[in-house]
Amino acid sequence: MFVPSPAGGVAEVRDVPKPVVQAGQVLVRVRAAGINRGELGILTGLTKGSPQPTGIEFAGEIEECASDVSDYRPGDRVMGHWRAGQAEYVAADQRVLMRIPDGVSWTDAGAFINVFTTAHDAIVSNGRLRAGESVLINAASSGIGMASIQIARLIGAKPVIASSGSSAKLEQLRPLGLDVGIDTTQGNFADAVLKATGDKGVDVIIDSLGASVFSDNMRCLALKGRLVGVGRMGGKMSQIDLDLLALRRLSLIGVTFRTRTDDERAACVQAAARDLLPAFADGRIRPLIDRVVPMSAVREAHARMQSNQHIGKIVLEI
Repeated sequence: MFVPSPAGGVAEVRDVPKPVVQAGQVLVRVRAAGINRGELGILTGLTKGSPQPTGIEFAGEIEECASDVSDYRPGDRVMGHWRAGQAEYVAADQRVLMRIPDGVSWTDAGAFINVFTTAHDAIVSNGRLRAGESVLINAASSGIGMASIQIARLIGAKPVIASSGSSAKLEQLRPLGLDVGIDTTQGNFADAVLKATGDKGVDVIIDSLGASVFSDNMRCLALKGRLVGVGRMGGKMSQIDLDLLALRRLSLIGVTFRTRTDDERAACVQAAARDLLPAFADGRIRPLIDRVVPMSAVREAHARMQSNQHIGKIVLEI
């Protein structure tokens, strides 16, 4: 199991007792687990609290079920959105599991459930994106970015616009359903968004950057546009033009799993499973895998994510 070291900044591998299932839980032998940016905040001390086992998504087979579990049985292949997933075993609430479709690898399953559930919650449940509406996705090469592009395409959004500081990364994302890629090093991205939408602006923005792009995001929202804040990689404090907010009747929406109850988390997972699993099964959506690394290379994997070298998901092979 991975936990932050007492000194902070790095992950340690520790031996811990095998989890014991509680009511409503299953014990899963983990085969793959995705790495996510939120874990870096824990490692570097940006997220407060004592060291806790890391990982919020995993894929593996069920080894044991509590007596009150009726939806699953030992041997089932599942992926889950739960705590302490970067370990050989995890005991998880049955409500936060999805069945792995036939033919889907451990790697793809281990990279799927967090970013696609988060992106679904942002785009569908909160952004209320509809077919024919336009969308802008910031930080396009992140796991959330690549999932958001695909979900927007699946819904029928037009155009699907995404921004990145690398034109090479944008080219790699085009096959996922990207209509317009904006290299943020080549001028103001809000100007490019307005040009791509005939000065109308976009209906929905999925933003993982926060303060560094907030003013420009506001400027390129259409009338009654919705800005969904998923992350704050570019800072958490910004000024707001309240006149613009009122005149365009904009909606600012924040989403996170950190303040959700287990019931709320389960509802998000079940909604994503309902809408996305058929497309995952037939290949219309898929996680983009940057690389697969063994447990022994977890520190190198974190360093790669911190340097923003990756495109898509980094997955641990457990």
